[in-house]
Amino acid sequence: MLYFLENDNLKVGVESFGAELQHFIRLSDQQELIWQGNPAIWPGHAPNLFPIVGALPHNQFTHEGKTYQMLRHGFARRTEFDLVEEKKDKLVFQLKQSEETLSQYPFKFSLLIAFKLEGNSLSTTYQVTNTDHEALYFSVGGHPGFNVPLYPGEQYSDYYLEFEQPETLVRYLIDEAGLQSGETERVLTESAVLPLQHEYFEKDAIVLKDVKSEKVILASRKSAYRLEMDFKGFPYLGIWTKPGASPFVCIEPWCGITSHEGDTGELKEKEGIEMLSPEAIFERTYTLTVL
Repeated sequence: MLYFLENDNLKVGVESFGAELQHFIRLSDQQELIWQGNPAIWPGHAPNLFPIVGALPHNQFTHEGKTYQMLRHGFARRTEFDLVEEKKDKLVFQLKQSEETLSQYPFKFSLLIAFKLEGNSLSTTYQVTNTDHEALYFSVGGHPGFNVPLYPGEQYSDYYLEFEQPETLVRYLIDEAGLQSGETERVLTESAVLPLQHEYFEKDAIVLKDVKSEKVILASRKSAYRLEMDFKGFPYLGIWTKPGASPFVCIEPWCGITSHEGDTGELKEKEGIEMLSPEAIFERTYTLTVL
């Protein structure tokens, strides 16, 4: 079911299946900023990634001597959430363990995803609670896709990402199975601006680990459009579009990252995995602001 938030500046639509943001509309010109999920290109809008980010070797992991199967980016994006709070400016969705989740992920948990609208900003908050009697191992992250280009006469290459400060960044290349191959490639050298080029994505996502900035802006050279993402607290960042001149870009804040080729498959040893003690709470927020 689709739920809406609206103020004088923005209209937001969130689908309970996957607790997925599907509409982010600037009301001044009725401009839809979120990719609308064309199934012929990429059916997603802004999936939520939990309890893993990226892929596992052979789509499986091991925990306490048992092996479990799990698809890329986890099951949250393919699962119905319960709406647990609805206010004029806020929606909160919850996912808990079930027989289906326990068959592929042997932990008890509560995942709350809250959307709060304030002025020109929308914040998305992930709150993970360990409701089990043993340590909880997980990753969580966002995968929002944004329409690029927005206006007639613009091209994809007219857009760029502007980091908060100059960066020297390498991308960690991933293979056909979605795993880190061990190879890297520099994408920025003491620069804050990363031009968007479809050629980048012929090697899949740009996976970044050592970003100093806590904010990045998606902007156009031909219009005044500027959309800022504040991803403070997320140690990894992904940038992606589907190869083949697709008209969108995903900017993905992650607490977690795809596995390496040759990993043991042991969940607690996975790079970027978070560990929560029983009854402990983990919380991270990313915020989108139309500037």
